[in-house]
Amino acid sequence: MAALAVVAAACGDDDAEAGADICDGEITVDTIDAWAHEGAEADAYEDMVDDFNATVGADLGLTVNLTLVPEGQYTDQVNAAAAAGDLPALLDFDGPVLANLAWAGNIVSVEDCISGEVRDNLLPSIVEGGSYEGDLYSVGTFDSGLGLWAYRSALEGVNARIPTGADDAWSTEEFEQILRDLQDAGFERPLDIKIQYGTQGEWMTYGFSPITQSAGSDLIDRETLKAEGVLNSPEVVEALTLFQSWAEDDLIDTESVDDSNFLSGASPLSWVGHWMYNAYLDEVGDDLILLPLPDFGEGTRTGMGSWAWAITSAGADLDADAAWAFIEYAISDDSILKITEVNGAVPATKTALAKNPNFAEGGPLELFVEQLDGAPDIAVPRPITPGYPTVTSEFWTAMDKILLGDDVQATLDAAAKAIDADVDANEGYPSVS
Repeated sequence: MAALAVVAAACGDDDAEAGADICDGEITVDTIDAWAHEGAEADAYEDMVDDFNATVGADLGLTVNLTLVPEGQYTDQVNAAAAAGDLPALLDFDGPVLANLAWAGNIVSVEDCISGEVRDNLLPSIVEGGSYEGDLYSVGTFDSGLGLWAYRSALEGVNARIPTGADDAWSTEEFEQILRDLQDAGFERPLDIKIQYGTQGEWMTYGFSPITQSAGSDLIDRETLKAEGVLNSPEVVEALTLFQSWAEDDLIDTESVDDSNFLSGASPLSWVGHWMYNAYLDEVGDDLILLPLPDFGEGTRTGMGSWAWAITSAGADLDADAAWAFIEYAISDDSILKITEVNGAVPATKTALAKNPNFAEGGPLELFVEQLDGAPDIAVPRPITPGYPTVTSEFWTAMDKILLGDDVQATLDAAAKAIDADVDANEGYPSVS
């Protein structure tokens, strides 16, 4: 997952503002450019574009030129293109930065393009995650799933209770005891948290902000957009102090450099998302199970939201109908099922979801659907604020320091102060409407 810095340069005109009519049903260009991240779905994206160009695109006389950008460079590429007024017509981006892109005028509302039938078929979490100030700006082909992957045999070996769903999650006391029992059974560092993903990216916020919400707080106050008294609340300090103690006691693997700790069985629990499903299943087989994250006091919480497609203001100026034709193809059931077969994510439409038995009752990924159905009370969207790039940067920096042993209260106080300073510097991020 890439993290995008603040994109401050708007590059459209007044016609591309929220609520404007941008789709008139006529396609007037023969070529449009699209950017996508070079992640687990890269090959599937290339195949999808090739299929579009050979079928629907050929019928429309339209060709999409796809550029795949490495995730580590995505931030700089998007920022530079936005500042230069050189964004492509279509942009794939990680959902939490939607508000920043919309507020800056770099992407446009698609309310005028999407039909009621297509919209009604989207999962509610896709609509919620793609909306800003009441308008739909982006549509994803999938939503995300987060949880604990585990070896059933390892848990049974220490007589651990196996949770049956989100409402049956382990308490932190129970979870810690299981970690200690696993450690006593010979698993030196039983919990993998994908520390090798690093802190300069969205993983730390996506993966661990659910702790703040499970504890009864959040990253920010979602009305004022401020963090003071929320991110550094007593509840969050207590929860992250506990998490830090697990790292200090080697219950967490903070030295992993790849996925081999879980794949080899050295760490029988892995706190990570849907994208590891296929790799884990190939190695672990029927011993693999998916469990909810532990309950830090107010019930289990999990992340939601993922990469999505949007029409940029440049695309709206060029030909919004051409750009929307591709997005509509990208969210067709066939396209969605091919992509989610690769990455194990939750299909974005109700009809595609119904066609994948992995997500049906009793299926191996049923928990992901249960969590999204429980949104925003179980699956919690990351804060929809133009200041999100600062929020995530401060949180992931704080998590890094906490895992390295820094004082939790002081670290969260500093993060909250920086987030609030950004809100003040931008005059509270006034509405774009």
